[in-house]
Order: sequence, then structure tokens, then C-alpha cells
Amino acid sequence: MAKKRSEIRKSRSTKIRAEDLKEAAPKAEADRLPTAQPKFVKTLKVVNEMMAAGVIGRYAIGGAVGATFHLEPMPTMDVDIFVAIHAEGEGLIITPKPIYDYLIGRGYSAVGESLKVEDWLVQFLPPTSPLVEEGIVQADEVEVADDVRTFVLTAEHLVAIALQTGRPKDKARIIHFTDSGKLDRERLVGILERHGLIDKWRDFENQFLND
Repeated sequence: MAKKRSEIRKSRSTKIRAEDLKEAAPKAEADRLPTAQPKFVKTLKVVNEMMAAGVIGRYAIGGAVGATFHLEPMPTMDVDIFVAIHAEGEGLIITPKPIYDYLIGRGYSAVGESLKVEDWLVQFLPPTSPLVEEGIVQADEVEVADDVRTFVLTAEHLVAIALQTGRPKDKARIIHFTDSGKLDRERLVGILERHGLIDKWRDFENQFLND
């Protein structure tokens, strides 16, 4: 019997490099950062204050940290936050300057392309495609502590964005999601079809997921 088009198969991961799987893999309990959670809550409080002040609009956490909300925690102190970057001036130049002004004015510092906010390196990223824009709008609202909530890309949007990006570590992350059994199959297929990624997904399945 033919498989349903929305079926997501288990991985055949040998074609992904071992180092990519190691980077994307969930970590053992002993490897977790014991202080990451309270520090992360402080970071999210600052981000939420920015949203309340109108410095940023609706945001969504993506990348490795976004994945940990659906999979197992891993040791990292870097977080990618997707948020619309406002245009300024007559030329409508897209600039993160209001974000930098707000945070640096409160004593936080720039570190490379990120801002260090309560010991976490936060990179504010503009939506790179309609897929990411949709992901921000449809992000899950998650309670991380009493009176502290945040927005996280859904597992399905994380997988679709990883597929669109296509780096080895993104492919490894897709494999971990498919192995986790936590994907809504029909929702994922709908996202892939809306954003022209269904053929790329089938190629990925043939390369990595087919028995």
C-alpha cells in the first residue's frame, strides 16, 4: 500500500556527518547547564519589556534554542530571535538600531552580531522569507516561569525553515525532529506546500528518511 503523503518516516541518518548529528543531538542530563534556565528567564523578561515598549513587535525564538522547547534541552547560551526590523529614514533602510539603542542604553553590550542580555547572547534576526514571517505569526506561546511567557516557532515551522536553509546542521535537526515523533504530519505538509518546499522535502525523504 502506498504511504500517505503526510507520513513522516524515521531517519536513515548515516548520510549526515557525525559532527552535525552531535551538534544537533539532544544532550544527556549531566551535560545541561544548571544555571541556564533562570538566566534565560531574565533574558526573556527583557525581550518582553522591549515588546511592551514597542521597540519590537511580535517575535519568535528559533534555531537551536527554539528546537529545545520541543526536544531535549542542550547546553547553549545563544538564542536566535526572529522579529520584524523596522525601517528608518527617508530611504527606509532596515536597521536594528532601535534594538541596540534600547539594550545598550540599559547597560547591555554588543558582542559581534549579538547582544549580551543577562548572560545570554541574543541575535535579533529579520524574517528572511514569507515562511519565517508565517512562523512568527503562528508561533506557540509558552510559559517559561510565573508571569513570564514567550513565543517559540512551532516544531513544523522549525523543520520547514531548516529544510529551506539546508545546512548540514539543519538537516541533522530535521532528522532529530522526525525521530522524536513530535511533528504534526499534516500541518508540516501544509506548510511545505504553501511555501513551495514539498519537492525539496521529498528529495530529503529519499536521501535521508527512506528505508
